[in-house]
Amino acid sequence: MSESVTVQPDDVRIIRALQIAPRASFATMASVLGLTESAVNRRYRRLRADGVLRVAGTVNPGALGQSRWLVRLRCRPGSVTAIADALAKRDDVNWVALSAAGCEVTCATQSRTREQRENLLGRRLPRTAAVLDINAFAMLRQFMGGRGHYWAALHGVLSPEEEAALGSDGPPFTESPVVTRDPAHLTPEDEKILDGLAADGRASLVDLAAAADSTPGRVSRRLSALLQRRIAHIDVEISAAALGYHARANLWLRVHPSAVKTVGRTLAREPEIAFVAAISGPHNIHAVAHCRDLDELFEFTSDRIGGLAGLQSMEVSPVLQHIKQAGTLLSGDRLIEPSHG
Repeated sequence: MSESVTVQPDDVRIIRALQIAPRASFATMASVLGLTESAVNRRYRRLRADGVLRVAGTVNPGALGQSRWLVRLRCRPGSVTAIADALAKRDDVNWVALSAAGCEVTCATQSRTREQRENLLGRRLPRTAAVLDINAFAMLRQFMGGRGHYWAALHGVLSPEEEAALGSDGPPFTESPVVTRDPAHLTPEDEKILDGLAADGRASLVDLAAAADSTPGRVSRRLSALLQRRIAHIDVEISAAALGYHARANLWLRVHPSAVKTVGRTLAREPEIAFVAAISGPHNIHAVAHCRDLDELFEFTSDRIGGLAGLQSMEVSPVLQHIKQAGTLLSGDRLIEPSHG
């Protein structure tokens, strides 16, 4: 993040308002926040242009009946950046990080079909000469993620009354199975609506209707259904560094099987945790932590996680660089708008 990018208190309040109501009008946010509509509009556009903030629609592959996987790749020295960049370009990979060790890439898949996933995990990656080792873990239960991203970290920025005025009824993401038992089927119209939201999660109903060859009223009803069924969500993606979080880490926990749910739910309430899920493999919980510095990361992992009942071991793997997060590419710590948006 360049030194010129500074986030003011009112900027953080706007970010929080967007977390609660990502598609709220500038007029509504202005009324709640006590700002002018033009000020909210101007600040939002600057945050977006500076790579601090992105609002985008994201499809949940689990709602379409597809499993999601975490992958750890150990690579030959000197090849890790090229592999990470290649993975980040794929639509079916929604986040990619380099570990501080410099030879490991961690990524998460969001394949829309079984064939797409098997092609990536079973054929493409194992045949890459620079990949020395590949381990893939199925997500079994998600405790925190989706629109819940950074929810707890910004808790208290707005008053309960302000949040209620925006339509808050508590954190939007609740614990859920990764794969639904009753998969949805998207229509061509749904796909066009979701493509429009992927480019801009705040795209107007008029623009979405034009893209989907439909009417604003029909798009409004369809979008409400997609969001209510959790087939999609509107993600407010934030540059962690812009808010002062400079130490990021993947946490791999081995927990007694009887404590997995309790530990997962406890972590989901921690402000530092941006994502947590139960997974298959030797570690049964994976979490992503964002702290202000390495000392805060040490205190958090040793005191608040280290003392959890049932914890048997923990690997703390600091992130050297995020290449992609929640489907958005990064340059340094700056979110990059897609070229088509």
